[in-house]
Amino acid sequence: MTDQSTPGATSPNPSPVATASARAGTAAGAGVSRRRLLGTAGATGLVLGAAGTGLGYTAAPAGATPLTSLGADRAMFHGKHQPGITDALQARGHLVAFDLAPGAGRKEAAALLRRWSATAERLMAGEPAAHDDTDVARDAGPSALTVTFGFGHSFFDRTDLRRQRPGALDPLPDFSSDRLDKSRSNGDLWVQIGANDALVAFHALRALQKDAGGAARVRWQMNGFNRSPGATAHPMTARNLMGQIDGTRNPKPADPDFDQRLFAPANGEPAWMANGSYVVVRRIRMLLDDWEKLPLTQQEDVIGRRKSDGAPLGGGTETTAMDLEKTGKDGTYVVPVNAHARITRPDQNGGAAMLRRPFSYHDGFDADGTPDAGLLFICWQADPLRGFVPVQRKLDRGDALSAYIRHEASGLFAVPGGAAKGEYVGQRLLEG
Repeated sequence: MTDQSTPGATSPNPSPVATASARAGTAAGAGVSRRRLLGTAGATGLVLGAAGTGLGYTAAPAGATPLTSLGADRAMFHGKHQPGITDALQARGHLVAFDLAPGAGRKEAAALLRRWSATAERLMAGEPAAHDDTDVARDAGPSALTVTFGFGHSFFDRTDLRRQRPGALDPLPDFSSDRLDKSRSNGDLWVQIGANDALVAFHALRALQKDAGGAARVRWQMNGFNRSPGATAHPMTARNLMGQIDGTRNPKPADPDFDQRLFAPANGEPAWMANGSYVVVRRIRMLLDDWEKLPLTQQEDVIGRRKSDGAPLGGGTETTAMDLEKTGKDGTYVVPVNAHARITRPDQNGGAAMLRRPFSYHDGFDADGTPDAGLLFICWQADPLRGFVPVQRKLDRGDALSAYIRHEASGLFAVPGGAAKGEYVGQRLLEG
């Protein structure tokens, strides 16, 4: 949860991609697929850790979307950047890491990315998979499906492409709060799937897993969710499982340095990462039993914001600038010195910022009834050493929220720029 991108109530800054997706859906007009048409016409009517309160949600789409039209929303596969980075939060998500099979190398990886890209393009357009489609999403439209691909540190060893491995992909440092399960961390390849319909998301997950064939095997997989578009009376910044508004201060495309903070430069090194980004993925368990025992005032002191509307404890609204110098009658800071929102602010971290686009998760209960629930923290930046790492180091030294969360899995992946028409994702690396 990081306030720097902030946990966030009503947001006046709707996601730009939500708007872009809507335009794409309209532009697709004449090429509407049968499945998309049926899906529309037949419808009835946190780090946390790495970033902090910023469990990290982006703003809600502009304007509440009637549930009867959700199936028609379409994101575009081809473009300058891969989909699923700046798009509005989606209701359902799957994260999955693969390891290349023994004996598989660069040739097999290239063929796999070619298959995956072709399948992602079809499914994002609302079309069935080219081979052996399961019909899981037969009656639905695209439902804003996005599919995003990335490469882990080990991928470059497996494909003998070590010289092309970016320095920004060096392993993350250890943090004192880490309790990482290595079997659910890292991986050669990473896939992010998001959609506003659970069956559409699962359909994509199953299709891509089948496409892997003998070239790669699943290393780990995690499932997440967010509030469904249209579930609130008006657009709002999402809440996390602690009940906190989360995502208020995420970087916005209107910011003059947005692209600089988020994406690798078009003329940078390595060249194949042009317009790409680096993603840190963390499974952060929320110790909800302990958190929910805290009185409201203590919860708000831990975060530094009101729980009801996300406003700073110093007063105002969700988007009011936080006054870190304001004191109460007793002379103490209104926003405590160890409050999550204070620690994660960019101006308290040398300007370090990242775009947080997470999913909540719930994987049942432990034997004693403790919920296994929390945040699939996903943050994007041009360089994790200038984004995630400095913020997490500071959180590691004294974030009040640390007593109520536990980092249980971690991964860092290089996500190349979007594929041009006729290309597959990663082609400039694998065929360069």
